[in-house]
Amino acid sequence: MSVAGVIVDDHERALLIKRRDNGHWEPPGGVVEPEETLPEALQREVLEETGIKIALPATLTGVYKNMTGLIVSLVFRCEAIDGQPATGEETKALRWVTREEVSTLADEAYAVRVLDALDARTPAAIRAHDGVKLV
Repeated sequence: MSVAGVIVDDHERALLIKRRDNGHWEPPGGVVEPEETLPEALQREVLEETGIKIALPATLTGVYKNMTGLIVSLVFRCEAIDGQPATGEETKALRWVTREEVSTLADEAYAVRVLDALDARTPAAIRAHDGVKLV
């Protein structure tokens, strides 16, 4: 299981990271460790990859299945409460993006997750994405 946090600023932009290992743009996140709760994993992953501490609770905006790795990913809309965006061991670059920019930077499966989070203000309902392979 993995978690990802879509940090949204006052201008309704989302913070994406460019991963060092594959160069892809996506929301910060990663695998939940066995001893962690979901909120702990979300806070840890976002802080490690962005330098930003997020407020809890965060709003669940989607549940996605990676068909290749058979991983279920929980995506949350997050609010920054401390820190400044900074790169780290896993992060090559960071960028605040608008709705329009998300699809040009991120792979389709990650763009859908970010757009769902930008659209969400309440806990997630099940969404169907016709024709989109959610990986």
